[in-house]
Amino acid sequence: MEEGGAADKQRRLEIEAATFRRLLVHLDEHKQVQNIDLMNLASFCRNCLSKWYTAEAKTRGLEMDYENAREIVYGMPYSEWKSKYQSEATAEQLQKFKQHSD
Repeated sequence: MEEGGAADKQRRLEIEAATFRRLLVHLDEHKQVQNIDLMNLASFCRNCLSKWYTAEAKTRGLEMDYENAREIVYGMPYSEWKSKYQSEATAEQLQKFKQHSD
């Protein structure tokens, strides 16, 4: 999309916001995909999105608590999501994660 005037910038902002919301819906619809799987495949996870959200809010002068950002990303308090959907990482997942972080 070519950048032109303010209308083009606003349209791009709206598209980017809608894309982010769609990503959150997609992640919500695939709760079986664990954060460690995301980290191993793409080097980011739901927690990374929460941290990025917090950082971007702060750069715009908004106070954003990390736990509040997590609730936005997870669609519920993180502790609730963790108890309902997070499973123990397998030895294979942990080994792959360790290889990426070395």
